[in-house]
Amino acid sequence: MTPPRARTWGRRGRTPVVRVRGRSRRRISVAALCCYKSGEKSRLIYRPRFHLPFKGARKSFAWTDYRDLLVRAHIQLGGPIVVVWDNLNTHRTAGMKKYAAEHDWLTVFQLPSYAPDLNPVESVWSLLRRGPTANTAFEDPEHLTRTLRRGLRHIQLQHQLIDGCLAGTGLTLPTPTPP
Repeated sequence: MTPPRARTWGRRGRTPVVRVRGRSRRRISVAALCCYKSGEKSRLIYRPRFHLPFKGARKSFAWTDYRDLLVRAHIQLGGPIVVVWDNLNTHRTAGMKKYAAEHDWLTVFQLPSYAPDLNPVESVWSLLRRGPTANTAFEDPEHLTRTLRRGLRHIQLQHQLIDGCLAGTGLTLPTPTPP
């Protein structure tokens, strides 16, 4: 709920101040997949997760949440999936490895240890931070949720933005060869 800071302006001699009410104990996590296939429009598939504010409740995605996101992507895309993941510990759990081994439609590759510059989803988060959430003091968790959904939906509809996220990594898709 703490607003991300970007550039702002103010009258000369007066420092701009953003007032924020007390921190909320509620947490929101978002996971996203940038989906690329030669000859087709790029896609962004995302899933928000709202965490309960109870003591001892999980405050991040579990491997089962990522599994459900991959199943949803498999259904939407209608074919096998090759996932290139960063080294988040949840991506490397025994349950996730076992699930990937049991399903032939899922192939998993790991990025090097710290390589956010090779992850297109990092560019999606950057677009959100510089766009709809920049200089915004959120009134409540619902305001944050609406803003995130609107920003992600905007990126989802702008295929060239998703292509730009891949281009920013320096990685390319192979061009399809005619049969």
